[in-house]
Amino acid sequence: MEGWLNLARAAAGVNAILLLILGSIWLRNYRQHGARHTLGLLVFAAFLLVQNCLWLYFYVLHPDFIGWFVNSGTDVQVGVTLLCGLELVALLFLTRITWL
Repeated sequence: MEGWLNLARAAAGVNAILLLILGSIWLRNYRQHGARHTLGLLVFAAFLLVQNCLWLYFYVLHPDFIGWFVNSGTDVQVGVTLLCGLELVALLFLTRITWL
């Protein structure tokens, strides 16, 4: 069932884009203010960006993982997709409060 895989791919891609946006905002703020809290947010964004790029690699380019995902049960597919989806919701919230 490729539907869940496509949703996971989309969520991971949007997550990466949001993390790039957040990271650029937090980098600019860190350069202006030098606050340790902002540096912490920047490091947080960097690690999550690496995680989402790794997910994208597995979801798009790794044939063994794609085969496992497609052939696994719906409960596994939904669970893995929900992990990316929940992260997407959290990042949308962070982006909203950071941007305004």
